[in-house]
Amino acid sequence: MLFRDSAAAVAAECHSGALFFRLTEQFVHVHGHKPGSSEVRSWERSIPVLASALNDAGLGQVEMLLEYGLPLNSKRADAVLAGVHPKTGLPSYVIVELKQWSSAEPDDDDPSLCRIDSYARAVLNPVDQVRGYCEYLISFNGALADHPERVHGAAYLHNATEFGVSGLFEAEQDQRGQLFIGARRSEFIDFLRTELGPESGASAADELVNGKIGPSKQLMAVAAQEVREREQFVLLDEQQIAYRTVLNAVGRAKQSDHKEIVIVTGGPGTGKSVIALSLLGELYRQSTTALHATGSNSFTTTMRKVAGARKREVKDLFKYFNSFMAAERNSLDVLICDEAHRIRETSANRYTPASARTGKAQIEELIDAARVPVFLLDEHQVVRPGEMGTVAEIKAAAAKKGIRCRVVPLDSQFRCGGSDAYLRWVVRLLGLEPGGPVAWEPDDKMQLMVADSPQELEAFLDDRRSHGYSARMSAGYCWTWTKKVPPGQALPTDVAIGEWERPWNVFGDRSVGGAPPAALWATDPAGFGQVGCVYTAQGFEYDWSGVIIGPDLVWRGDRWVTDRSASKDPVFKKSTPDTDVDRLIRNTYKVLLTRGMIGTVVYSTDAETRQKLHALAGATSSVVTA
Repeated sequence: MLFRDSAAAVAAECHSGALFFRLTEQFVHVHGHKPGSSEVRSWERSIPVLASALNDAGLGQVEMLLEYGLPLNSKRADAVLAGVHPKTGLPSYVIVELKQWSSAEPDDDDPSLCRIDSYARAVLNPVDQVRGYCEYLISFNGALADHPERVHGAAYLHNATEFGVSGLFEAEQDQRGQLFIGARRSEFIDFLRTELGPESGASAADELVNGKIGPSKQLMAVAAQEVREREQFVLLDEQQIAYRTVLNAVGRAKQSDHKEIVIVTGGPGTGKSVIALSLLGELYRQSTTALHATGSNSFTTTMRKVAGARKREVKDLFKYFNSFMAAERNSLDVLICDEAHRIRETSANRYTPASARTGKAQIEELIDAARVPVFLLDEHQVVRPGEMGTVAEIKAAAAKKGIRCRVVPLDSQFRCGGSDAYLRWVVRLLGLEPGGPVAWEPDDKMQLMVADSPQELEAFLDDRRSHGYSARMSAGYCWTWTKKVPPGQALPTDVAIGEWERPWNVFGDRSVGGAPPAALWATDPAGFGQVGCVYTAQGFEYDWSGVIIGPDLVWRGDRWVTDRSASKDPVFKKSTPDTDVDRLIRNTYKVLLTRGMIGTVVYSTDAETRQKLHALAGATSSVVTA
């Protein structure tokens, strides 16, 4: 929240011009950079209109909470009005989304979206936008969780005329999403008087600001049903041990009011995320407050899509590691940190203001947020400098705080066709375990093929797709990546090997020319045809995996040689030591080589490396397109 005061005081601050300086100053303090000119302009044009409406309604003592940040989320509501309900005398809240639009029309295909001239693409109808804010606050603020009837939402288009936005009224309206326009200002004033009385709203505002942050019982009840109904796996052996270990730790923490950490380690496909989902379903069934977090945009987006496909609000239970910088200590019972090898040194970035730089490691923030933090990780999947998700790091942080730490190893393979032999072959191949590369001995679980050209690799995978299998191509980060594609243009073919050229997967959260956004590359069938990088492939699996080993890792004589100059990965800085670059490049290919469930086709851009791969994979491993 950038500013809080009564409507009468806000109106006076607006009149003097002081409010906008104070908002800008507070914005810099909170976010570490100045607000954009368009944002300042929207404050100057919209906040006085809202303050004026409240004062004209006789509601000058209602509290205005401006730019109110949603808990554990980067979104901000324009204003939350806190007051007393005129009939019940109980706290009452109105969330207001302010728009300067003079005209807008609903999208032809979806009334929840609308189009305005100043935006190139459709945006969310403000009615649905404010409704989402209401539902989110009810789900995560304890002051509202048991009193959802106290929350109302309004979108106020104060410059709009009836003619300019008449189509927007087609969207469904209810208590938490109502539309008002400047041409009918009196209706907005009547609405405010219906939900707010003239008494001071300071006490109600205090109650909201001090509300306990965490998922509500109602949300957890919905999630329990959704996650448990969608859980398709039975937990076996070590998976069941890990699951029970966490639940037992939760029981002990509740009984004796103490903290305990559980670390679950395992290679790709050992079922770490299955355990995470199973735990979420059971914890929600028990009304135990829990959240799921990862450091991967692709992984979090997919988890939200899978678990929240039928119930939109369930998506809000899936967070990012950097969501807990300001979380209250032990505000959650359980925090499940999936893909914990992606934990960073710190949650701060270049936009984080000095006032918010606590100096705490991200591991410490995650441990502090819950009574039972759970970390699921694979140490061989650390692929970026600064990733700190190792057993040793977590144990050290736990010891520093005097917290007991339990480690549960997972051994059984569920990825790569359940082939322990293939996983061992990969880690030996890349020198991630001692002993050197060994010849591949085919088993009946996993197939290994070597291609002599990218055309061969792609044709083989495309043939597999024609038989109903899923397939993707991925590569080491050895080609520059055009990340800004002008609207209407096709993805540029950045990955060029001789005459063969293909684009990287889309960069960002919008589809381009029929190619899915980055987060869905691994799961959307339209992802075939683009080359995925480790950051979009990590955490996912498909039937057939095609891997292009670039010039950053080549076989010379009797050993692998990494060439950092061949890597185009921007995360490698001049200050990154050669030993770290070597380890991270090898880990990258370990990730890429362990995505396939049925088989892997590998191609190297280097002739000597291809020769070595053929020798290791065996005479029957050459690609033959059916």
